[in-house]
Amino acid sequence: MQLDLHALRAAPVNPDPFNHVVVANFLPPDTLARVQRDLPPIARGGSFPPDSLRLGPAARALVDDLEGPAMRSAIAARFGLDLDAAPTMLTLRGRTGERDGRIHCDSTAKRVTVLIYLNPATSAFDDHQGCLRLLRGPNDLEDFVVEVPPVNGTLLAFPNGPTAWHGHPCFVGQRYSIQLNYMATDQAARFELRRHRLSALVKRFARAA
Repeated sequence: MQLDLHALRAAPVNPDPFNHVVVANFLPPDTLARVQRDLPPIARGGSFPPDSLRLGPAARALVDDLEGPAMRSAIAARFGLDLDAAPTMLTLRGRTGERDGRIHCDSTAKRVTVLIYLNPATSAFDDHQGCLRLLRGPNDLEDFVVEVPPVNGTLLAFPNGPTAWHGHPCFVGQRYSIQLNYMATDQAARFELRRHRLSALVKRFARAA
């Protein structure tokens, strides 16, 4: 699977409003097109572990490479972190609703968050709907420094902390993303994955009912 690790290694770390890197076309267009064809339809909101979805070979290869050593090394070097022993947790989302995007900081169990956006550009995203914003504080979605459209294989990565506030304007509809986290402990990773697997199972039963 082709990932632009060279661009990730070369990307400057922007400290405003908190340390982060953005890499446009981290998935080059031909790679992104193959992955998009291999994504399953996701009719429900929430995050899904890869083993709860029917991924095609290109999407599966992407998941494997994102959890691999080259990606780990590039992220660790970018932020000056030792991630050698950090467990990974990877989930996919395919849809957002009215309640998604509220301002938050990620759990401290997640040392680093990496987001990969898998959507084509649309007029809704051009109009800022569903575009992730890195915020100066917890109270105002308009008080942002950086806005990242969720399109074209863009990567956003940042270490988590008490001031890593982010959120996005409401978008209801298909919005594919992969979230990769380097976790603080194996226990935290197992707990989060169990929670996501249970949620996915409940949604599957609800769909069948």
